[in-house]
Amino acid sequence: MNVFTTLQQLVPQQQLSKVAGRLAASRHPYVKRAFIRGFAKAYGVSLGEYERQSFNAYESFNDFFTRELKENARTIDSSANGIVSPADGIISQLGQIEDHKLLQAKGRHYDVGQLLADSEDGSYFADGSFATVYLAPSNYHRVHMPFAGTLTKTRYVPGTLFSVNNTTAENVPDLFARNERLVCLFDTKYGKAAVVMVGAMIVAGIETVATGKISRTEDIQEADHDMSFEKGAELGRFYLGSTAIVVLPKAAKADWQDSMEANSVVKMGQLLGEAKTQQA
Repeated sequence: MNVFTTLQQLVPQQQLSKVAGRLAASRHPYVKRAFIRGFAKAYGVSLGEYERQSFNAYESFNDFFTRELKENARTIDSSANGIVSPADGIISQLGQIEDHKLLQAKGRHYDVGQLLADSEDGSYFADGSFATVYLAPSNYHRVHMPFAGTLTKTRYVPGTLFSVNNTTAENVPDLFARNERLVCLFDTKYGKAAVVMVGAMIVAGIETVATGKISRTEDIQEADHDMSFEKGAELGRFYLGSTAIVVLPKAAKADWQDSMEANSVVKMGQLLGEAKTQQA
């Protein structure tokens, strides 16, 4: 690891995120105003495409950070077997899962079973495909469905809270399989599929419409669900943070678009590729 990532190991990651979470949730007018306006200035955030177009309309920094888009601000690709981006952001990596491994960064791979915190699920997704989308601080921070499906299980996995960017991806082994994350498993017409919401440094929480905000624990939390989602429907949100990883089975035979590669800028609902087959 380089100096930047080594320093992140030394700081109290969980405690830092808890403090940030309390401040971000504060509704005190001076606190929220300072955080919202300071953040917006630092990251060049404009409210033009959002429903609430005044900084004063937000009840807290968290409310501002998870701000909702205007209706129809994003076009959801309507092709029958299209797989769309779950979020606004940058493609970190995408491709095929080879020998149970996903590409994290050039020269670094990690195990799909470790990512999902389940060896059976890992074996199921062997030789499947994946797409990793990094959400920058200025991005819209809600996560949407890349495909239609029925949520069957959520699995909260405690872990570290390294920041997520090119530097840490290149220097921290198994970054996405070490950080705190929420695994969402779905039944789809392609078989089982997953969306993994990965936390990061200063991330104050992960929430889904099925679970509400996840309470941090030292143990893995699993819950069963039976909730159907259309492609493009809101799945969850980050309170500060991070990364969404789409995992598809081999049966989907996902064909990613040639224009989609590492560092490609994407919008939620934009076509990433097409699944060629579906379950019989």
